[in-house]
Amino acid sequence: MAYLFSVYSESARIALQSILAHKLRAFLTLIGIIIGVASVVVVGATISGLNTYVVEKVSKVLGTNHFMIARIASQGQLSEEELERMNHRNKKLKWEDMEWLQRYCETCSAVGAEAGQGTKFEQDGKTFFGGVIFGVTSNMAEIEDKTMSDGRFIQAEEVSHGKLVVVLGADIKDKFYPDVDPIGKEFKVMGLPMRVIGVEERRGPIFGDLIDKHVYIPLTTFQRIYGRNLDLQIHGKGQQRQNFAATIEDARVALRNYHELIGSEEDDFGLVNTETLSNQIDQFTGAIALVVTPITMIALVVGGIVVMNIMLVSVTERTFEIGLRKALGARRKQVLLQFLIESSMLCALGGVLGLVAAAGISWVVTVLTPITMTITVGYILLAIGVSTAVGMIAGIYPAFKASRLDPIIALTRTT
Repeated sequence: MAYLFSVYSESARIALQSILAHKLRAFLTLIGIIIGVASVVVVGATISGLNTYVVEKVSKVLGTNHFMIARIASQGQLSEEELERMNHRNKKLKWEDMEWLQRYCETCSAVGAEAGQGTKFEQDGKTFFGGVIFGVTSNMAEIEDKTMSDGRFIQAEEVSHGKLVVVLGADIKDKFYPDVDPIGKEFKVMGLPMRVIGVEERRGPIFGDLIDKHVYIPLTTFQRIYGRNLDLQIHGKGQQRQNFAATIEDARVALRNYHELIGSEEDDFGLVNTETLSNQIDQFTGAIALVVTPITMIALVVGGIVVMNIMLVSVTERTFEIGLRKALGARRKQVLLQFLIESSMLCALGGVLGLVAAAGISWVVTVLTPITMTITVGYILLAIGVSTAVGMIAGIYPAFKASRLDPIIALTRTT
């Protein structure tokens, strides 16, 4: 055991001395490995950061432990046949459906409803196109984890009495009340003057939808404007994250019972689970990683070719040294080990420098963009492991060539 340790440590010492004796050449050799490792780690950090960014955006818009039931809804894209079948089979959801779920979904912490309508807003000579009015129950703020920058959200008493109150999205507030506090002021919705009671905190665009262009009014007020025969979206929230799947099933069964569906009859409503949406995002970013990561590793292969080339040059330059060592008793295995360790050390050092470069790039991107780059342990181990393996593979042929040199011929060539 001591002998093996002595052989390995001596080979490592000689390899390190050789690297330090040609610092510039070693650094230039490492550039390919540094770029390859940095590319792999930065791509991994970008994918992880993008996943976190999108999931946070979805959670900010939809809330956590949140599900939605609508007449037509799906976790994926529907074919024309499926859409036609749902349109024919599924019923409009009414206020009574929401009240039933409030009564019988025992694991739901809250059940509410909303209905939306696109429109434009006009006031004081200003026009805002592409706005959306949402009629909501008072607990939609809790269900969707809404945050108010000013004022408050709609209260239950205002819903039950159909009050003329409104909560503005950030873009609406900036358009009509850019330099003043809008709370208590009048804002017209479909020509009706309503009192502003709150402003929602800016949430930014998500999937191309400018969600800060929304306004919220009591659902009963919305029904007075657009009629009571509306198709509602019912929203629910689970009590605990670990039991959210049971909450989804609890709500589904309760609504099936209300619609008198039995046995194998299909649901006559659509259900969207925000947790499943997050899982789909994970699958999407995972698929990107499977495609992009191998492509970035091409840079590591190129770096390995450069290392092999330099090691061959090193063998040629050190022919006399190799011949002398073998003449003094060094075995082929020891010479082979020396050059393998040297190439592995080069690439491992390149891997460390590549990680440092990746950390710097990730920090810059995090500072300059809304995406938080996350360097994961998996990508670190992958980059270092692959770079070291590339070094060993790249060093095999030069090391084998060095170990095969005849000491007498090697000494004669040099002298």
